Amino acid sequence: NFLNRASQKRSIVYNNTYNPLTASVSEVLHMNEKFYSLPNEKQQRIINAGFRIFSRNSYKKSPMQEIADEAGISKSLLFHYFHNKKDLYLFLWNTAADLTVEYLTRYHCYESADLFEMMERGMRAKSRLMCLYPDMTAFALKAFYEKDAAVCNDIQTSYQEHFNRKATDALAGLNPEDFIPGLDLKMMHRQIYLMSVGYVWELSQSGAALDAETMEKDFSEMLAFWKNVYLRKDS
Repeated sequence: NFLNRASQKRSIVYNNTYNPLTASVSEVLHMNEKFYSLPNEKQQRIINAGFRIFSRNSYKKSPMQEIADEAGISKSLLFHYFHNKKDLYLFLWNTAADLTVEYLTRYHCYESADLFEMMERGMRAKSRLMCLYPDMTAFALKAFYEKDAAVCNDIQTSYQEHFNRKATDALAGLNPEDFIPGLDLKMMHRQIYLMSVGYVWELSQSGAALDAETMEKDFSEMLAFWKNVYLRKDS
């Protein structure tokens, strides 16, 4: 399967996608199995439909009927796989995170001690993801800024865990001697991350499509700038 089922089960159970007062853990896993029993192509179609509709509207203004129509299935069938809109929304958030980790791993992003080499590999991994899931980046950005009380806390808690893990992986093998003297590597990583998020947000707000080719070109230019700013200059 193109997603790791065990990882998805952990994400749903441990991130409390389901209300424990209304669904047991076994029920949660059973629902998850119903979705994963579908052919991969149909799974991907439903996921992409969710990414697309939720990326264009707020959580509240994204009808399940519209997602079902986009996926080419009935609304009742969509509810057969996901109990309610919140379950689907958080499933998509977890899916976006898991897919990102999967592709960063495939492209060996954390196997280099060179931060900017890691970032270049990451850029290629995310470009590939955008080809397979064109609306995933826009969805993740929209979800990050979503204020609806039904999902906001879950998203922010998950984001903090993901960011901290990502930062730890990225910083683990860095050699301070490669950078300008006295540089706070953790602060540098956070600054680069926030500038990257800000770039995507600005692009999305302009109404321009988030296409892989444009983003890869722009990000390459930003990488060259960051290298010039942060790396130690040979004397």
